[in-house]
Amino acid sequence: MIRTDALDQLPVRTAVPALERALDDRGAAVLCAPPGTGKTTLVPLVLAGLVGGGPVRRVVVAEPRRIAARAAARRMAWLVGERAGGRVGFTVRGERVVGPGTVVEVVTTGVLLQRLQRDQELAGVDAVIIDECHERHLDADTVAAFLLDVREAIRPDLRLVAASATTDAEGWARLLGDAPVVEARGVSHPVEVVWAPPAGPVRPPHGMRVDPALLSHVASTVRRALAERDGDVLCFLPGVGEIGRVAGQLAGVAAEVLQVHGRAPAAVQDAVLAGSSEGRRVVLATSVAESSLTVPGVRVVVDSGLAREPRTDHARGLSALTTVRASQAAGRQRAGRAGREAPGTVYRCWEQAEDGRLARFPSPEIKVADLTAFALQAACWGDPDASGLALLDPPPAGAMGAAREVLTAVGAVDAQGRVTERGVRMSRLGLHPRLARALLDGAAEVGGRRAAEVVALLSEEPPREYGDDLAVALRTARRGGDGYAARWRQEVRRLSSSVGGGDGGSGPDDGAVGLVAALAFPERVARARGEGAFLMVSGTGAQLRDGSGLRNAPWLAVAVADRPAHAASARVRRAAVVDEDTARTAAGHLRFAGEEVRWADGDVVARRVERLGAVELSVRPLREPAPELVRGALVEGLRREGLGLLRWTRDAGQLRERLAFLHRELGAPWPDVSDGALLDRTGQWLEPELSRARRRSDLARIDAGQALRRLLPWATGEAARLDELAPERIEVPSGSRIRVEYGGAQPVLAVKLQELFGLRETPRVAGVPVLVHLLSPAGRPAAVTADLASFWRDGYRAVRAELRGRYPKHPWPEDPTTVEATRFTKRARR
Repeated sequence: MIRTDALDQLPVRTAVPALERALDDRGAAVLCAPPGTGKTTLVPLVLAGLVGGGPVRRVVVAEPRRIAARAAARRMAWLVGERAGGRVGFTVRGERVVGPGTVVEVVTTGVLLQRLQRDQELAGVDAVIIDECHERHLDADTVAAFLLDVREAIRPDLRLVAASATTDAEGWARLLGDAPVVEARGVSHPVEVVWAPPAGPVRPPHGMRVDPALLSHVASTVRRALAERDGDVLCFLPGVGEIGRVAGQLAGVAAEVLQVHGRAPAAVQDAVLAGSSEGRRVVLATSVAESSLTVPGVRVVVDSGLAREPRTDHARGLSALTTVRASQAAGRQRAGRAGREAPGTVYRCWEQAEDGRLARFPSPEIKVADLTAFALQAACWGDPDASGLALLDPPPAGAMGAAREVLTAVGAVDAQGRVTERGVRMSRLGLHPRLARALLDGAAEVGGRRAAEVVALLSEEPPREYGDDLAVALRTARRGGDGYAARWRQEVRRLSSSVGGGDGGSGPDDGAVGLVAALAFPERVARARGEGAFLMVSGTGAQLRDGSGLRNAPWLAVAVADRPAHAASARVRRAAVVDEDTARTAAGHLRFAGEEVRWADGDVVARRVERLGAVELSVRPLREPAPELVRGALVEGLRREGLGLLRWTRDAGQLRERLAFLHRELGAPWPDVSDGALLDRTGQWLEPELSRARRRSDLARIDAGQALRRLLPWATGEAARLDELAPERIEVPSGSRIRVEYGGAQPVLAVKLQELFGLRETPRVAGVPVLVHLLSPAGRPAAVTADLASFWRDGYRAVRAELRGRYPKHPWPEDPTTVEATRFTKRARR
């Protein structure tokens, strides 16, 4: 029986008529409704015709997380008086609870992506709701882009709703073809803000690390909230590890402590979402509880102010979640949880002054995450560079380039970026392409079952207590009775079935674990350097923790590593022992063998080398390197250390400055003599000397001035005008020939003031007035002018008044334009 009373209490019901009109008129709409208003539960039931009396339609609801998908389906099933699997069901990775009569199916965005790749029409589906789209998860952005493609090309009848918990909906409305925005007002109770910063200094988060002092302060704040306020307490923390540590510090509080996150057992999740009438509860949750889930009974929120976002270091091949300060939008969402059912309180564990400096919104995942899986999805969709997809933010070119390199290396796409048959199979495994490669290739080497076991271990990072040795972690998971081990076994069954599941392999587990991990992350294969230090083939240093059982391994396959801020090396968190043969097999595409001539340690180094990426396997000196390789190394040296490696006399330096001046003022045919231009044209001005050189000392013997003259425009005859257009020296009225300095923005002529008497106009070079530095008789600066006539008229009088008493032996006429210039004193002149 339909629970009408509960449905009538959902505030979103007032917005449903406007939403239905928008969908009837435009086929798409943006629904903005605060958490707890019923947008996730009532709206799908209405659109499916299960409540409200409309026609029966099949509706798919896409949620960003498995825990939210399960919870939404169970809540909707309860509202229509059923259990999940009847008219309301759900599908998440590894679990499908639907029946022949299911008309509302809640899925994760990842599951919907897989379904769209197999069936672009979404046959039988009438409407799709993308929930929590404001969170900007990459899968949700991709699903939206694919669905818009489907509506445009083959299913104009497909209804599409983007549901958001914030009012920042303009971007989504534009993306959906200027779709109407329908807003639902929530029942909002006042929430008091209590600023509760730590009393002492706290180190900022970096990588996955959170200062234990902050976690202790959060636990203390929870105890304070329990003492000062009534109702249940919802505490936001960045991750599972922090939840566990704070839970340990809350032992003995007069409340039931529950933990909510994606890895929590289903029974615990259900208990939290069902509420409790017996005693008080403290719910420790990740950001999943910001908007995806409603936790009843909460009157108090304690906000640590931290969140987890993906980050990728493409240069080092490292990608992982990292701890960041939560955005202002997240802070508002979290605080709102305290005022869902009655007036509440939020304790914010940071200074009030810091709040305005926080980012307004979380970073869109497409801007910061590893895009390898996205690039494969786009390639399978037929748009390898994603240029034709309707996305709120375009993927960064660098991240897409790095993703294509990985996909090419694992055989998922061809040289043109088109998906291969292998790539299609990889995309349907529901794994990151790296892990899909490890499963497929590993199954052939160690058997499907063992490859699936290792890949399942890599898919979801084991608890910290499993240790940093993947082989040990595998054995722990096999015999484990915890929630992680249960999920691991379920994933092993799923993956085994996708590759046949036969054992087929032989040899110890340690070797199999190492091989599969190395196949997944070949750039992270690392060789020992001693004292727990390793060098990855990507060129990144890696360090094991003190006491690790892996410290004596000759080679490692690093599965999980992060690079703390300002650290020289990555920190290894999960790895497996491998041997050199396994390293060569997994990272074979990075192997190089041959002559290597390069600039290193300030000179040319020539050797015959075999290496895997940055790891040198064997090295021998090369006595007669190829001349073209030597020349390339010398050019590399010039680029790295500068053209100062050549011999630059004062005349050579001035010639370069003169040419730079002419190029700037007159352009062609006068050459560009900047560092970049000269390095790009070494063949035109440094030959034949450069090809004869063999080492650094040979460069130092090349006369740069003589070489530069090769760039003068001899063919046009303009070279003969060099001294006319940019003379080295200018003759002044006294008869002296004064050097012109061309190194600045304007040519400079530094000359004693008396030597310019009688000269009414400023000298020019190439039509440009020189900047005249007028010197005292002692050669010290007295004035600077680019307009000599103006100086004689307006500035000379003050200079004369200041200096003629100091230099009485030199002439200081009242009108310097009418007397003869001199470089002598009055007596010497007579």
